[in-house]
Amino acid sequence: MGRQKGDGARSKARPSSSSLAASLLPSSSAAAAASVGFGGYVGSSRLDSSLSTEDSNPLLDIDSEVAQHLKRLARKDPTTKLKALASLSTLLKQKSGKEIVPIIPQWAFEYKKLLLDYNREVRRATHETMTNLVTAVGRDLAPHLKSLMGPWWFSQFDPSSEVSQAAKRSLQAAFPAQEKRLDALILCTTEIFMYLEENLKLTPQNLSDKTVALDELQEMHQQVISSSLLALATLLDVLVSVQIERPGFENLSAEQKRASKAKATAISFAEKLFSAHKYFLEFLKSQSPAVRSATYTVLKSFINHIPQAFDGGNMKTLATAILGAFQERDPACHSSMWDAILLFSKRFPDSWTTLNVQKSVFNRFWSFIRNGCFGSQQVSYPALVLFLDSIPSKAFSGDKFFLDFFHNLWAGRNPVHSPNVDRLAFFRAFKECFFWGLCNASRFCDTVDSVSHFRTTLINDILVKLLWQDYLSSVSSKDQDSDQPLSGKATEMQNIKYPISYLQELGKCIVEILSGIYSLEEDLLSLFCAVFQEACEGLFQQKATTEQPTLNIEPIIKFLFLVDQHAKQEGESWPLLHLVGPMLAKCFPLVRALDSAGGARLLSISVSIFGARKVLQAIFSNNNATYCGPPCEKESEMKLEYFLQFYKETFVPWCLHGHNCTTSARLDLLLALLDDECFSEQWHALITYAIDLVNSKIDSGSMDSNHLAVLGMLFDKARNEIRIRKVGEDSFHPPGSLPDHWHHELLEATAVSVAFSLPPFGTSDAQFVCSVLGGATEGNLDSFVSRKSMTLIFREVLRKLVSFILDSSFSSVKQASALFDSEENCLGLDSKNTANVVDMARFALQIVEGSFFCLRALDEESGLVSSISAAVFIIDWEYRMSVAVDDALDDESRKKIKARMDICESAHGYLSNISNLWKSFSGDVRKGIRSILICTIRLAIFREDKLDNKKFAALCCMMMTDVLEHLCQDQYEEQNLLDHLLSKGDMWPWWITPDLNSMEGLSKSDTEGIYVSAYGNYKFVSLIDKLIYKLGLHKVIACDDLDILPLSTKDSANTKVTSRAWVAAEVLCTWKWPEGSAATTFLPQLVSFAKSRNYSSYGSILDSIFSILFDGALVYGENCSQSLLHAWPTLGEDMEDIEEPFLRALVSFLFTLLKENIWGPEKAMALFQLLVDKLFMGEAVNSNCLRILPSILCVLVPTLCQRSIRSSECTNKDGKPDPLNENQMQDAVKSWIQRILLFPPLVTWQTGQDIEEWFHLVFSCYPLKATGGNEIMKLDRDIDHEERVLLLNLFRKQRNESGRSIAANQLPMVQILLSKLMVICLGYCWREFDEEDWEFLFFHLRCWIESAVLVMEEVAENVNEIVTEHSSSDNADLIHKKLEESVLISDNSLINISKNSVFSFSFLCGLSELQPTEDTDNLNPLRTERWDPIKNQILESILRLFFSTGIAEAIAGSYSFEAASIISASRFYHRSFWESVASSVLRSPPHTRDEAAKSIKLWGLSKGPISSLYAILFSSRPMPSLQLAAFAVLSTEPVSKLAVFGEGIAPCLEVDSNTYQESINLDLSPEENIHLTKELSYIIEKLPYDVLDMDLVAEQRVHLFLAWSLLLSHLSSLPSLSNPRERLVQYIQNSANPLILDCLFQHLLSDLSLMHVLKKKDGELPNVISEAATAAKCSITSGSVLFSVESLWPIDPVKMAAFAGAIYGLMLRLLPAYVWGWFSDLRDRSTSSMIESFTRTWCSPPLVANELSLIKTANFADENFSVSVSKSANEVVATYTKDETGMDLIIRLPASYPLRPVDVDCMRSLGISEVKQRKWLMSMMMFVRNQNGALAEAIRVWKRNFDKEFEGVEECPICYSVIHTVNHSLPRLACKTCKHKFHAACLYKWFSTSHKSSCPLCQSPF
Repeated sequence: MGRQKGDGARSKARPSSSSLAASLLPSSSAAAAASVGFGGYVGSSRLDSSLSTEDSNPLLDIDSEVAQHLKRLARKDPTTKLKALASLSTLLKQKSGKEIVPIIPQWAFEYKKLLLDYNREVRRATHETMTNLVTAVGRDLAPHLKSLMGPWWFSQFDPSSEVSQAAKRSLQAAFPAQEKRLDALILCTTEIFMYLEENLKLTPQNLSDKTVALDELQEMHQQVISSSLLALATLLDVLVSVQIERPGFENLSAEQKRASKAKATAISFAEKLFSAHKYFLEFLKSQSPAVRSATYTVLKSFINHIPQAFDGGNMKTLATAILGAFQERDPACHSSMWDAILLFSKRFPDSWTTLNVQKSVFNRFWSFIRNGCFGSQQVSYPALVLFLDSIPSKAFSGDKFFLDFFHNLWAGRNPVHSPNVDRLAFFRAFKECFFWGLCNASRFCDTVDSVSHFRTTLINDILVKLLWQDYLSSVSSKDQDSDQPLSGKATEMQNIKYPISYLQELGKCIVEILSGIYSLEEDLLSLFCAVFQEACEGLFQQKATTEQPTLNIEPIIKFLFLVDQHAKQEGESWPLLHLVGPMLAKCFPLVRALDSAGGARLLSISVSIFGARKVLQAIFSNNNATYCGPPCEKESEMKLEYFLQFYKETFVPWCLHGHNCTTSARLDLLLALLDDECFSEQWHALITYAIDLVNSKIDSGSMDSNHLAVLGMLFDKARNEIRIRKVGEDSFHPPGSLPDHWHHELLEATAVSVAFSLPPFGTSDAQFVCSVLGGATEGNLDSFVSRKSMTLIFREVLRKLVSFILDSSFSSVKQASALFDSEENCLGLDSKNTANVVDMARFALQIVEGSFFCLRALDEESGLVSSISAAVFIIDWEYRMSVAVDDALDDESRKKIKARMDICESAHGYLSNISNLWKSFSGDVRKGIRSILICTIRLAIFREDKLDNKKFAALCCMMMTDVLEHLCQDQYEEQNLLDHLLSKGDMWPWWITPDLNSMEGLSKSDTEGIYVSAYGNYKFVSLIDKLIYKLGLHKVIACDDLDILPLSTKDSANTKVTSRAWVAAEVLCTWKWPEGSAATTFLPQLVSFAKSRNYSSYGSILDSIFSILFDGALVYGENCSQSLLHAWPTLGEDMEDIEEPFLRALVSFLFTLLKENIWGPEKAMALFQLLVDKLFMGEAVNSNCLRILPSILCVLVPTLCQRSIRSSECTNKDGKPDPLNENQMQDAVKSWIQRILLFPPLVTWQTGQDIEEWFHLVFSCYPLKATGGNEIMKLDRDIDHEERVLLLNLFRKQRNESGRSIAANQLPMVQILLSKLMVICLGYCWREFDEEDWEFLFFHLRCWIESAVLVMEEVAENVNEIVTEHSSSDNADLIHKKLEESVLISDNSLINISKNSVFSFSFLCGLSELQPTEDTDNLNPLRTERWDPIKNQILESILRLFFSTGIAEAIAGSYSFEAASIISASRFYHRSFWESVASSVLRSPPHTRDEAAKSIKLWGLSKGPISSLYAILFSSRPMPSLQLAAFAVLSTEPVSKLAVFGEGIAPCLEVDSNTYQESINLDLSPEENIHLTKELSYIIEKLPYDVLDMDLVAEQRVHLFLAWSLLLSHLSSLPSLSNPRERLVQYIQNSANPLILDCLFQHLLSDLSLMHVLKKKDGELPNVISEAATAAKCSITSGSVLFSVESLWPIDPVKMAAFAGAIYGLMLRLLPAYVWGWFSDLRDRSTSSMIESFTRTWCSPPLVANELSLIKTANFADENFSVSVSKSANEVVATYTKDETGMDLIIRLPASYPLRPVDVDCMRSLGISEVKQRKWLMSMMMFVRNQNGALAEAIRVWKRNFDKEFEGVEECPICYSVIHTVNHSLPRLACKTCKHKFHAACLYKWFSTSHKSSCPLCQSPF
């Protein structure tokens, strides 16, 4: 593969060193160097060293730079050549001709070499340089022309068109005139021939003197030979055929002499070359098509110009080669091949006698055309007739030649895959050759009889048996009527489906041949006509099948169309006279007798082609027995009276007879025979005869269905005939071109009679009516009855449909019948019979389906059209409702309604098909339909009670959207439709009146007996909610998209559409409905709408909604109950507690808009002012406003506080805050507090006073916010000193007056108010509290919380008692009922008071934590230690609350899952209370938790504190805050140890920090493994199997991840190498299910896969991968997953993925060997690849950094052992020295650690045997790979293993290690016989795998 010797290792783009040196020499030296070069070469030619100075002087005159570039042209590298040529071209343009002339000799040498270069770009650039050179030198080129002209001429024929064009341009640049170019050729004839002769002698070996690849040499040689041959041929054409006399020259004699001499020279050289190269026949054997093509071209030139070269000595050889050239298979050679063959055969006709024609020519020719000319159809097929014409007569063998020729030609046609152009060329050639054979028969036939016989043979064998038979079998493969079987290939071709274009061209070819035969000799046509008649007659005699009755006649019909097309183009009449007419005359009796469908169709086509009267004339004039008219010529038309006679007496009875598979064809014939002159008489005769047949059975009570079906088919066909007869928009309408021409009184009477008929209906009755009416398709509107009859028919259809609707089992559908006109409601027939009703409906629906577009055209009957359309819609809706209730029906009920359901399903399917056509109806029709349908929907909503609410609302929404989509053309029609739907009625709306003038609704006293109305209202609101979701709130409520004018100008005056704010208010007041509520569905959509619009679009509608709700709340304010407004700190979470609908709607509306920033602080301030103004009516207080104001202010005040903060940040121009309206709220609040201070203290409060409302009003102005977790309360308001003093005074007033026993002698409401007051004062005034204030606060907090503890503990005891006493009972329902009663807290006030107390205490704890850092100088009494015991007692009480609810659930869970759900669900009634408890639990210190747990344990219930925590953590109805608190307690000491191991094992696993490192001596066998608590063990060991198939956010999956988080958290807290840690790791290794890792990666694999697909594209990480990677890094670095648990709720896929990443990261840190074992068992390569990629990219770097950091900081405390770390290389070097021995081990961490094993290698050893070195190396590798912990500990254990070995401790004979590589134990179990000691784990594994209990060494029983 190396380069050849001597090649320089330089860049191809850089010049050689010699060139560079030459450029640096002085001009004379440089010129010499450049010309000669360092090696004595010019280009590639060696210069003679003995050259004299004079001889070399011309070379020295060459410019050095030019010489340098000339020298570079000799390089092998094409890039160098191209650069040199480009540079040379640039220099040639810059220099003068005299400067360039000296380089021409050297350029001529290089020019010859460059023309043979393999690279065509080099050759092209060479000619461009040549162009520049000849342009520059001009006439100075003449002395050098002869040396250049040979290669120059040769290059004109370069195989590359780009190169040859460049060569021609260079020659034209030198000789612009054509005469000059010819003179140059004449002048240089000898040199050109000599150059071409040299080229023809070249071989691939001597073509180049450079090392060139053999394949390149062969290709170059082929190019040279082909170009040389073409140059030779063209030169002969130019010189030999040159005209001696040419005008325009002065010296004609000299010109003649030079031309004659050149011609003689050319002929001489040509003859010499022809002989020397053995007639060029060797080149015909070349593998190159270009060489062979050029050879044919040169042979053609020799045949044309030097015929004397072809003599007797070479004629046979040349004739065989040229005439036998048909073995040439390359299409590129065929053009020149045909030129040579045709010219040779024409010039040397006697040459055919010198060879065996059949063997040498024809056999090859047959193969050539049989193979489709090998792909050269466009070239070869046109030459065939010329070839036939060039063959001498003696060479023909008569019939056999032509039969062979046509059969082989036919075999090569390739009908399936050939292009159209090739197919056209084939048929054109076939036709030409066929005509040539017929016309030139006398050339190879001696007598007239032989000529006739030849022509007959050609027609029979080729035209009939080949072309015609192929045409018949191609169109219809079943028809193979031929005298002789086809060949095998032809039979095979019959099974191929030919393209239509092929059949078309084949038929045209046959027709054109027939036309030519008729022109040549009329009698010859009779041969084909006879075959044609026989074929048709045979087809008619075949038994027609019922499936495809007219299939076999298709070839004849298609052929007739082709014949007609040709006859019309050529103006010929022979088809009817000689071909079709005789055939029809002969076959008509047979067709009529056999009732042939094909025959009838053939007659119809013939009539349509040739005319009815001409065809009948041809039929009956040839059949004299049936024709009684006067004789006439066959070409003429039949007279009218005879034509009518035959039509009425012969064709009408025959064509209307019976109803079978031939009826359609016979009816087509009847209509085709309709003549314009007698159209009316013919149609009258036809209708009269047909209706007589229909009425023939009228006595039996019904019409003849068969004849009605025939009539229906007739009208469908007649409608098509009308379209055919229409002739544009001219005023003249021929008969039958308009529907009115086809009307008939009998027909109309019959149609109306059938429509009014009663059941039973005939099978064809509906079809007949539809065919008469028309309108089955959009363009088929021609009706055969008048508008009056049409209206009568459709009115009857409507009556039948309404009768069906009246019989419905759905009350809403039945009541919808009243929406139609009374005329349609009264059906005067036996409509009570269900069967009759169903039959009539089926009949009516069939008519509607079959004449839909006719119905649409009845514009003047808009009411009728609307009613029929609406009736079909209603029937469809009944189907949908029936499907909705089908599940509730039994089999018997389904059978009863099956017939009716079929009708409804039919209507449903039909409407689905025409759903896009309703908008094409007129506006009045659509308006009528919409009106009926909207009324029907409202009836369904309020009257229908059969359907389930959920299904029903969705169904009505679907109906409504269908109406909107299909029947509304613009937005105004949509809004009018919605107005109609939402218009006021008896049962809607329930709360709001649409006119907004009054707020009159249903008062609470009016609700008796109107349950149905309220129930309907809920369903109606559910419908509105779904419509909003489907259509958008902007359409249903806002009406703000009306940006275009209505399409109908009629409605333009009534286009004002206002918003429907009252609908939104009604929805909000309804609050809840089936499948939705205001909070979950409507308000989010309202927010989305507002955010997508600007304020001008939504501001007015929101203001309207607020006004409506506020007015309603004021009206019903007296019904508001303040006792329920206990939620703290805001009402946003407890809207359900507000019972008054208007207030609840108003508060939720305000809360949502303010929370989503739809309304900002400015709007809130405006609303606040409005509310304050409404509070007083003059001097009197508006009590209703006072009752509703607290709830509203709870929502408004936080937003107003934001405004206050913003105002303080934004200053005016003077630098001061803008005081405008900022003090209004503070002034109002102060005035309200002052008003309360005038009231007596709460302890003296009695019912009936309004003090409660005022307190609530003040409370609502002091928002406090706690965001959960460990955060303290946040004060949302900043109050001034005056307001703070007022608050403190209010607090102290209650303290001073209350005394010591406030909790014992006050009402619950008083305690609630006092507890709320404490929260507010604590939040805003705690800095001003004195010791009495704190004492008052702590006393009441403790009392209230302990009261709640007593209640919750009582609940737990009751649950324990119920479960204990009834645990064996089978009555689960009774136990569940008892549990529900036990957890029901009747006194909600206690919970509310306790919640406020816990909230206050939580804030108090936060203050205690902040005070030491904030107020170091403050002497606030809270800092004293006096309150610490009280705070601990309160906190312990809160923990007891927490444990109590958990114990209750744990006890209930021991009975059943449902029982536990009852307990967990009860907490949601007081969610905010339990969330505040959870917040305090999270903040509790460890000692308090321990005390609380101990007290719960001493309680003595069936479950303890750990079970209670697990019950909360794994609750069936989890509450996130409680779950987080339970996890926090379980995962921290002192509870975590009990949480993992239980109370029985935990004491045995106590860790002594001083001695834990020695605990590795403990032996552990699998039987002695520890066990986890049952709550954990089940989840860790069993649950992963189930979780794998669960959803990614399933509850069980969350529990599994939390359990593992607990386990890993406890494992992380245990000291390394301690006994508990080793035992826990061993448990995980042996018992924990590794499928947990599969579960973790279920959250990541899909996104990892997507990221893997897009890895080459730039872009951000998927959110799931990003969060998981971040969590994994954090858990690795921190060693905890608590951060992920805290952010887990609310659960979603991204948070679960982050949780999974955190757990995976911690497992990599704590259990690397466990993870490696799982990864090693993966079999899916793609999965393992993605997991490794994730780990390597995001987990391994921080993990490796952490491991190396731990190793670096580890204290191994031994002078014999040292460790060094290389963080850049991820390597650790451990050096162990003992006495005179030592060893250095290097530990390399892989990039994807720990998924790939750690590599351990020995760098150096001293005094250690190789065996021991390998053993120690292997032991280090095993310790590192099996380490489930930090690598530093693995190295420490390995070092201890060394120490023990040097201390003389024997190694285990099984694992060859002193310390076990997994559990780190020593060999303790000794064999009683051989005394060897073994590891317990090794021995257990040995026993279990060997199935023996003998010693591994001595085999004695162990």
